[in-house]
Amino acid sequence: MDTWIIFLIVAVVVVLLPLAVKIVKQYERGVVLRFGRLVSSRNPGFNVILPLIDRMTRVSLRIVTTVLEPQEVITKDNVTIKVDAVLYFMVIDPVKAVINVENFREATIQLALTTMRSVLGQSDLDELLAHRDQINLRLRQIIDEQTETPWGVRVTLVEVKDALLPESMQRAMARQAEAEREKRAKLIHAEGEKAAAATLADAAQIIQSQPAALQLRYLQTLVEIAGEKNSTIIPLTLDIVSALANVPKLK
Repeated sequence: MDTWIIFLIVAVVVVLLPLAVKIVKQYERGVVLRFGRLVSSRNPGFNVILPLIDRMTRVSLRIVTTVLEPQEVITKDNVTIKVDAVLYFMVIDPVKAVINVENFREATIQLALTTMRSVLGQSDLDELLAHRDQINLRLRQIIDEQTETPWGVRVTLVEVKDALLPESMQRAMARQAEAEREKRAKLIHAEGEKAAAATLADAAQIIQSQPAALQLRYLQTLVEIAGEKNSTIIPLTLDIVSALANVPKLK
């Protein structure tokens, strides 16, 4: 009889021991409910609970990375785009994450999708393309305000990965970029012509005030023409040219 009692006790211990001993990993916390009521949270390591009475839920405190599925969004300037993003969040209060929300991960993802459609719908296309960092910061702040305090989930980062534009919009933007480049090229060319004209005007004033400079420029021009070796040059001094210019015309 004693043998059967000992065997029964050993069998009960063997069955209940795995239910009573719980190992919590370093990156986890355990939330213990007794008869459905919160008792405490358990730290990493070896933990013992009352079998069949207590129930412990492990919650990971590591950062969770989730790729949000692409969403079609109509921007403030009525452009339809498809946007996808990456969400980073972590649990900072395991008790709230277990008690206050049924599935904190799914709830955070759905909230992020809704917020992304709302925020991007209030933004212009140019703002989305040029100031994406500001939109990412706004998304993180809005989502974090709704998850950290009630659910114990902190959103650390939201990154909009890509924004797919319709082909017609891509062609229009390409034409706009080409027109902008042509505009800059014409402005640069006009600035160059203006600077060249100013330099020539200054040179003309210097040559006019220094007759010898005009003579030297004339000789330099003759040297350049002679270097081509395809014409006959009859040099005339500026004095002769001036004298010929002053000869009265025959009527």
